Amino acid sequence: MPYKTDYHIHTTFSDGKAAPEKYIPAAMASGISEIGFSEHLSLFREDQTGCMDPGNSTRYIEYLHDLRNRTKRIEVRIGLEIDFRSGKEKEIGNFLDNLEIDYRIGSVHYLGETSVDSGPEFYTGKDIDRLYESYFENVIRAVSSGLYDIIGHCDLIRIYGFRPSFDPEPLYRGLAASMKKHNVVLELNTNGRNKPLADFYPDRRFLHIFREENVAICVNSDAHFPARVGQYFDEAYDMVRSAGFTEMAVFSSRKRSMVPL
Repeated sequence: MPYKTDYHIHTTFSDGKAAPEKYIPAAMASGISEIGFSEHLSLFREDQTGCMDPGNSTRYIEYLHDLRNRTKRIEVRIGLEIDFRSGKEKEIGNFLDNLEIDYRIGSVHYLGETSVDSGPEFYTGKDIDRLYESYFENVIRAVSSGLYDIIGHCDLIRIYGFRPSFDPEPLYRGLAASMKKHNVVLELNTNGRNKPLADFYPDRRFLHIFREENVAICVNSDAHFPARVGQYFDEAYDMVRSAGFTEMAVFSSRKRSMVPL
């Protein structure tokens, strides 16, 4: 049985539907060995809907330290999912450097002032080819920023099923090369199965590209309520093995190690 982790969990500290301790039984029932919480953190936004108030970061970390101390049969990891904003790398880094956590997930949600997962109307009347190019450019900037240990849902732009007119393989090859260069972990995010896309992130057709570049990988559920912890993991692990991966990345105090699949 593989050593399973689920590092992308949201609770009532941001837009999740349950308190952190409510996820523990579900994780144990799913055979998870390490559960990691990673609340949404978005700096430089007036509207903090769905995100943790940055001022609550210390309280959040203290809460999870207490939960870790009270939890004996599963390892509790502390993380954050931090929005990347181009041009704000120094400010983001200064904020994060004051927080002692196990890992940082970097995500690109925004193109401009609107999130790409805000609704299909975001795409109406826009040049889908250019949106894809812009999105991947931003993800590569996030990778190269040095701020993050893991990149979350690296092709979230696929969420509503819009596709570019061109073959996007070169976009994935450019991203994989950057992730290898900057030693950043790829997340296989199973929550895309619950979206209009109805499939994982990244596009399974291109998962092998990341293996060819020797990019490290982990599998996460992006669960927002307990029933989705470890969801679709059997399929995800099979897919990861089929792509040629033999190890998974695990984290403690921002130090990465690898465990065999």
